[in-house]
Amino acid sequence: MRRVYFDHNATTPLDPRVRDEMLEVMASGHGNPSSVHGFGQAAHERVEAARDQVAALVGARPPELVFTASGTEANNAVVFSCGRRAGWRGHLVISAFEHPSVQAAADRAAAEGMTVSRVRPDGDGVVAAEAMLAAMREDTRLVCLMLANNEIGTLQPVAELAAHCRERGVPVLCDAVQAVGKIGVQVGDLGVDFMTLGAHKFYGPLGAAALWVRGGAEFEPLLVGGGQERRRRAGTVNLPAVVGLGKAAELGAAELAERSARTARLRDRFEDEARRLGDLVIHGERAPRLPNTAHLAFPGIDAEALLIRLDLAGFAVSTGSACAAGAVEPSDALLAMGLSRDEALASLRVSFGPTNSDQEVGAFLGALERHLAELRRLATA
Repeated sequence: MRRVYFDHNATTPLDPRVRDEMLEVMASGHGNPSSVHGFGQAAHERVEAARDQVAALVGARPPELVFTASGTEANNAVVFSCGRRAGWRGHLVISAFEHPSVQAAADRAAAEGMTVSRVRPDGDGVVAAEAMLAAMREDTRLVCLMLANNEIGTLQPVAELAAHCRERGVPVLCDAVQAVGKIGVQVGDLGVDFMTLGAHKFYGPLGAAALWVRGGAEFEPLLVGGGQERRRRAGTVNLPAVVGLGKAAELGAAELAERSARTARLRDRFEDEARRLGDLVIHGERAPRLPNTAHLAFPGIDAEALLIRLDLAGFAVSTGSACAAGAVEPSDALLAMGLSRDEALASLRVSFGPTNSDQEVGAFLGALERHLAELRRLATA
């Protein structure tokens, strides 16, 4: 059975051109980038070339980029840097839509003595800049707002928020992991102080990410013990992963318009035809969204059961639910939007990639129709 992947917001397949670049460096580039001999310097040059490629993708200056092992590490680094510099005193403002790496870091900061305000999105999945600003206090040390929600795909008013925070002298962290490589992202346009991105969201390898630190922004490293990354992130650089990140960034910059147009067309076709399958809610459809993301709910249907049936039929999608202590719990992001527990548990995310085809979408719609009919029949039996 041929399997079809519609879960590109979780992770994207490794582009063969990225894989080839990584294999080449693994076969020949065995020097430590911190070593002064020829092998080390050759490796160092590959790291800096990758930094240039990532910088070009997001409009940054290469020295402002810090390579990390994940977006989680990069987000943690900023929140914890803020907390340490403030002596774990003061206030954080984050959206209730943030990735768990920001949510949990804020919880840790609260445990150390800081206070945290969480601002909820509206029913369309957008966190208003005005609401974030209203939550700020005189002692606010950091504001966090992601650029694109990883579940709903809605875009957030980061630039508007950052402009006001800059006037108040409060730094802003933007988690752009889900956005970079899917839409055009330029750090200068956002006006933030910190931005994070991850290779595996745009056809690069797992375990490779970057933190952008605006020149002049105050930042203390999370990892210490070496002088790597201009003393902003200790540890021997993962050369193959960083080279893969750089190649993925190069390809992402060159192919962004084509990828976005193709996935938007597939997503729009899917949503249009899914409407004929009965009762359906499309979350965030009235707001600006990532071009590849459809988040929908079929009221009265257990999305977990639907996902399992679709997986057995060969289609990989996701729900926003999580298993905790043996019980399926609804997505915090959906609850923050005001959905009931039952509505959240009826939700499914379908995220497309440029290698998906119209034939796959058609086959998926057919499978979705069959399994929805079966689940509805069982529910009324």
